[in-house]
Amino acid sequence: MKTSRPLPRLLAAAAVLVLLGAANAAETPGEAKGPVVLPPEVQNLPVEQAILVPPPNVPPPITRNFAARVVVNLEVREVVKRLADGVEYTFWTFGGDVPGRFIRIREGDVVEFHLNNHPSSKLPHNIDLHAVNGPGGGAASTFTAPGHSSQFTFQALNPGLFVYHCATAPVPMHIGNGMYGLILVQPKEGLAPVDKEYYVMQGEVYTTGRYGEEGAQAFDMAKALDERPPYVVFNGAVGSLVGDRALAASVGQTVRLFFGVGGPNLVSSFHVIGEIFDRVYAEGSLNHCEENVQTTLVPAGGATMVEFKVNVSGTYILVDHSISRAFNKGALGMLKVSGPEDRVIYSGKEIDAVYLGSQADEGSASAKREAELKQRIAAEIKSNPAIAGLNKEMQMEKGKQVYMGLCFACHQPDGHGLPGVFPPLAGSDFLQADHERAIRIVLKGLSGPVVVNGKTINSMMPPQEAVLTDNQIADVLTYVLNSWGNSGDAVSAARVKAIRNELR
Repeated sequence: MKTSRPLPRLLAAAAVLVLLGAANAAETPGEAKGPVVLPPEVQNLPVEQAILVPPPNVPPPITRNFAARVVVNLEVREVVKRLADGVEYTFWTFGGDVPGRFIRIREGDVVEFHLNNHPSSKLPHNIDLHAVNGPGGGAASTFTAPGHSSQFTFQALNPGLFVYHCATAPVPMHIGNGMYGLILVQPKEGLAPVDKEYYVMQGEVYTTGRYGEEGAQAFDMAKALDERPPYVVFNGAVGSLVGDRALAASVGQTVRLFFGVGGPNLVSSFHVIGEIFDRVYAEGSLNHCEENVQTTLVPAGGATMVEFKVNVSGTYILVDHSISRAFNKGALGMLKVSGPEDRVIYSGKEIDAVYLGSQADEGSASAKREAELKQRIAAEIKSNPAIAGLNKEMQMEKGKQVYMGLCFACHQPDGHGLPGVFPPLAGSDFLQADHERAIRIVLKGLSGPVVVNGKTINSMMPPQEAVLTDNQIADVLTYVLNSWGNSGDAVSAARVKAIRNELR
């Protein structure tokens, strides 16, 4: 009999289920064995509550030189949070944040772990801690329904920096929705003292909409299976570590970053632009380090600890050096270092705003202005004629953010372009003569000579149809057509969509 092609995949899946069933035969989800009977030497250890803190903070170093019984209480919450400006997402979290709360214990500690699933949750969850020696890393012991609490005990045998994550099926969805974090098992001898410690994790978000598409977004399993995330972010959101949320240090201080990758799929090429890691503890092992490292590879479900002294004031950029992820998908953060200049070590200016795009000061200010306008619109929503004007203003502020992120490297912040190289947008007769032509150019690009204000410029603009949504194109053109002395109507996303469809 002829066998259909999908059968081998089904057999493989069945084999995995059988193996998992065999592994967990002695301990099925929901089966409670009762409290563990601890030997007297463990029972007599001092008891303390673990200090759990949200990112990018880290609990204080453990200074005791003896083991303890440590009680960890970690709560699962399903919460709606900001993913990007104008974009909301229902995250599944350990403690209400992405990544989950940082857990710090000491080598040799006996940990009484409580996983509490909030009654408002819609789904059961569990936790697999890579620091645990035991089947599933605690996953089978912590399968917890909404409104329930699970408990298990483990001893921290191996020092290191470890990832934890949810392992409830479908696992990629639970991790992709934000269920990951870091647990540090501090060595018995402790870690060398530093001035600043921070907690950063990278993860992908697989949304149904494209990057920047506004509104509430849902998880897209097809994109997750294909490993095509619209977002790759630090600490759960675009811009989570920029502006007034940036990490901070002072000249002369040593910074330690606990960095992990929740995944669920992509590895990270972690780099800090303008710094060299003095020490890198690869893959979370604290037994040895590499020195003077530029970029370190961190696997999905892995972690690293890096340390470096900051010698020069300014803004340092944290990135995944798979660089499109940093500047087009959100894997970008900032470390702002205050203090005196040292022009012998570095004589130049702070990082150019063009390089930072929409996350530079102008872009951040524009995002704040957009939020203010949204509040005004909400106040005026009841049949007030001022609403139309406010909508145009808000489009301009959104468009300014797009312009700061994509356009102004060529056309310049004042819209005057580069003489003889890139045409001006300010006072441009070519632009203002045909707004629909402008939409077509943004979508499909333009190559060859054009005459702008009586001058011929021969250059190229790449197409943006795969980069920008209809709303973003409408917003950026509304901004350009009403800035630097230009005067025009608002461009609608509906018109952009119609022209996009015509051009297909």
